[in-house]
Amino acid sequence: MKKIRRQLLYFFLVAIILTGGLAVGARMSSASSARAKEAGAKDTQAGQMQVHFIDVGQGDAVLVMCGGQAMLIDAGDYTKGTAIQNYLQKQGVKKLDYLILTHPDSDHIGGAPVVITKFEIGKVFLSNYEKDNKTYQKLIQALDNKRLKYTTPEVGTQFFLGTATVTILAPNGTYDNPNDASIALMIQNGENRFLFTGDAEEAAEQDILENGIALSADVYKAGHHGSRTSTSQEFFEAVSPAYAIISCGEDNSYGHPHAETLNTFRMNGVKVYRTDEDGTIIATSDGREITFNVPASETWKPGEPNGNSAVWEAPSQEVSKTSGITYVLNTKTMKFHKPTCNSLPTTNRRDTTESREEIIAQGYQPCKRCNP
Repeated sequence: MKKIRRQLLYFFLVAIILTGGLAVGARMSSASSARAKEAGAKDTQAGQMQVHFIDVGQGDAVLVMCGGQAMLIDAGDYTKGTAIQNYLQKQGVKKLDYLILTHPDSDHIGGAPVVITKFEIGKVFLSNYEKDNKTYQKLIQALDNKRLKYTTPEVGTQFFLGTATVTILAPNGTYDNPNDASIALMIQNGENRFLFTGDAEEAAEQDILENGIALSADVYKAGHHGSRTSTSQEFFEAVSPAYAIISCGEDNSYGHPHAETLNTFRMNGVKVYRTDEDGTIIATSDGREITFNVPASETWKPGEPNGNSAVWEAPSQEVSKTSGITYVLNTKTMKFHKPTCNSLPTTNRRDTTESREEIIAQGYQPCKRCNP
């Protein structure tokens, strides 16, 4: 009898120990699960992202930093290479995870050889448009010296920069115009979206619209330094930005930004920031809100052309006025313009003496800027 009681007591004690252990284990498992959920929540939250629109005069250079990673979009002209190097170093950049050179114009790639030489670089993306000049040759030589491979990213390609997602939007084909061959991309950090289109003009903007990727963005880096040849009405309406950044040089010879582009922004309540007025502009995103280091411009002052490149358009328009042309057609976008329109196509152009009704019957639509 005593033996039976001892056995019962033994089993009772074992049961207590096991029950306590299970309870402790359950609490530990619950705490571990809670920590895992918390960690998972942090992983899906947007981190801080900074976008530095570096003042390089008449050119482009944008540094994007997020989650300990860095990306440089364009690198100004050849006189700005060292200045960009110094700026990146002051921001603590030791490695560029991505270098994107939107297209081979000198004011976008000229400073790149210095950057390539001075920094470790992960991936390099170039436009599919090649130029046969010294600036482009120096770029390729610098890449070869560092044994860096380069590619043109495919439309729809996505990659991560910290907590931000980068989506490639262009180029959507090959073009005769290097501007239209620009790499375009959307950077999304949480709910915040930033759009970059290089110097893409109306034809390329139309192709971007047609590729079916959502274009709405909070911040739009104005195409082609605020030129009238970019930011076409249909494209702007698809983007519908709250903020626009214009990277251009003070008193530049092109007259950037053009009045037409500024008017589009002003009439639609877009806040504009300009490197020719404010110097380097820094936008900070926490995934929900975007703040800037400088106030928005209040001048709405277009650029004042002061060089030969600015008067290039006038002879073309004068010829159109006296040649009997009724309309200018863009065979790519299927838009038609007045001969005096400030947004005449430079490629895919056909001049006509046909009537407005005849043109519309062929499927063309009137330009929303000149309202022919």
